[in-house]
Formats: sequence, C-alpha cells, structure tokens
Amino acid sequence: MSPLIRLSACFIALMMAMGIGRFALTPQLPHLISEGQIDLTAAGLIAAANYLGYLLGAVDAMFSRRPDQVQRRLHGGLWLCVLLTLASFWANGFWSHLLLRFGTGVASAWVLVMITALSQPLAAAAGRPRLGALVFAGPGLGIFLTGLLALFSHLAQQTSATLWLIYAAVALVILLGIVRILPQPGVGVPVVPAAVSSSNRGIGRLAVVYALYGVGYIIPATFLSQMANAQFHGQWQADLFWPCFGLGAAIGVLLVSLRRHDPETTRHWLMATLWLQAAGVFACLLGSGLGLALGVILCGTPFLACMQLVMQRSRELAPHATQRNAGLLTACFAVGQLSGPLLAAVSSHFSGGLQPALVIAGSGLLIAGGLACKSVTADRGLCANADAPTVPR
Repeated sequence: MSPLIRLSACFIALMMAMGIGRFALTPQLPHLISEGQIDLTAAGLIAAANYLGYLLGAVDAMFSRRPDQVQRRLHGGLWLCVLLTLASFWANGFWSHLLLRFGTGVASAWVLVMITALSQPLAAAAGRPRLGALVFAGPGLGIFLTGLLALFSHLAQQTSATLWLIYAAVALVILLGIVRILPQPGVGVPVVPAAVSSSNRGIGRLAVVYALYGVGYIIPATFLSQMANAQFHGQWQADLFWPCFGLGAAIGVLLVSLRRHDPETTRHWLMATLWLQAAGVFACLLGSGLGLALGVILCGTPFLACMQLVMQRSRELAPHATQRNAGLLTACFAVGQLSGPLLAAVSSHFSGGLQPALVIAGSGLLIAGGLACKSVTADRGLCANADAPTVPR
C-alpha cells in the first residue's frame, strides 16, 4: 500500500484521537455547566484529570518499543477513544466525567506517540518529510470537526449527552475507515536506535520554555468555549470560536512546514509563536467578542506549530539525543498542561473567574519567548534529521 495512503490514515487517526478523545471536553463545558453537572472549578479538575491521563499514557508509550506493544497501544487507544466517548453518554456529574476524561487522556497519548513512531520513519523513507509534518495538522482539523458538531448540536437544542453520542458515532465511523490501512509496526518502518550524546546544551532551558508553554496555551484551549458562552449569553455564535481555533491550528502547521530549516529561523519562529500566544491570552482579558476573536487567532494559529518548533529546536541543539530529549520535553510539557487547569480551578474558586489564571498564563508565555530567543551553540556537525518533521507531544 502506498505511503501516501498510510500517512493519510495517520492524519485521520490523530484527527479522531486528539480532536474527539482529548479535546472534546472544551466544547462540552458550556453544556455541562449549564446543565448543572459541574461548575467552573470542577471543570478545571476534570481537565487536569484528562492531562494527567495524557502524561501517564505518554510515559508508558515511550517505553513500549516492541512491535506487539506498539500495535496493542495504537489500536487499543483508538478503540478506547470510541468506547469511553460512548460511555460519556451515560455520565452525569463530576466523578464520572473525571474518570472518563482520565481514560481518554491515556488513550489519546498512546495514539499520538505510536502514530509518531510509525508515520515519521515512513515519511522519511518515502522521501516526503513534509507530508510527515502535515500528519500533525490532524489534531487541528479534529478540533475543527468537534467544534462544528457542537455548533450543529446547539442549533438543534440537543443536550450534552446527545453530543457525546454524536462524537462516539463519528469516532467509530472514522476508526472503521482507517483501521486496516494504518502503518504496521515492524513492516517497512525502519527503527534507528538513538545514539547518546554528551552535549545537551540548551535543553534544560528549552524544557522550561515547553513547560511554560504548556501552562500558557492550555487555559484558553480548555476554557475558550466557556468564555465565549459567557460573553454571548449562550447564543450559537459562541460555538464558532472553537472550530476556528482548530482551523487556525491546522493552518499554523502548514505555515511552519514551509519555513526555511536552519537553527536561527527555528529560534526566531519559536519566539514569535510564544509571544503571539501571549498576546492572544491577554486579548481574552478584554471581556469582549473582539478580544475572544483575537484570542482565537493569536492562540490558535501558533498552537500546534509551537510544539513542532520546540521539537525541531531540540534536534538542532542535540542531534544525537533526540529520543531522550523528546521524552524529557514531553514530561515537562505535560506537567505544564496539568498545572494550567489546576491554576484555573484555583482562580475560579478564589476570584470567581479565570482572569488571574489568564494573567499568569500570558506572563509565562512572555517569559518563555524571552528564554527561547537566547542563542545557544548547538552540537557541531550536521544533523541528519534537520529537515525531518517535528512532533507535537
């Protein structure tokens, strides 16, 4: 089967697992809160459980390297995304949603890491590394899809339970369409063992940048729909913001894939994406539809692109320790993601809103941009993977 078909299946798998498995909570929050199932503080804790599951799933996946382990986690993660989303149809209240979101976090991490391990060598072997990069526009289009479904559900005056059922049905159709054409571990996918490098200059700083980014992006990414719902008093216009966020993220991946590949360009693009997102977070504080629209554009477009740039920067700084450093960066990013919803929960509990959390998140992104713009001398020698696609984690 042609690599293009298998890479397309990878794209669609990420679209389902991330758009529905990981980020479906965001457009559901206004429904769950208006139905009295949870409040804003509880929403932050449920989101944190989802990101905790993602952290644990990613750590488990990093140590799953045998073909049978990869196969089980990839297909198990995809089926769990479908089944746990279906189970959300019957969920009611804080604990049931928290446990189900924790499970979908684990499942979506399995899918992301395994699709990464399979798609990127496949794209490189086919001589199409840019197609490998575009696989990671899948989460953006997945967000766009879940946002549109939420909009149609709102217009039809359906409940959150019905929307969960719609998400599960769409996920099942997608899975049945791709399950037979996904890349097979150990079949036509070269496995290159990671070499050990003694130099790791700049990786510690990059880890701090990625952790601050995790805190900064996750608050608008989790609560954007709820902020829009509060601004538009439950009108359907509020449901336009989340799909636009996803569409912007997919466009951002495309733009970054077209850039010139060299360390200085990567560093400047990373700084720019972090500061753009900081501006977007602060724009959300304006308390108006215009502010939220700016938040969607300035936070959404660099969302997935920033993840790619961090991983690219890691390869430029330490080209012979990519696997080890990717694990470190993934862990730091996940800790930042966990901190964001908890910060939002504390902010909501003590101030009744998200404003203090947004100020902290935006300030963290400003600091991260400042750290990212500092030049660090990378390891000498050519990096064989300099033009390879980067991986969002």
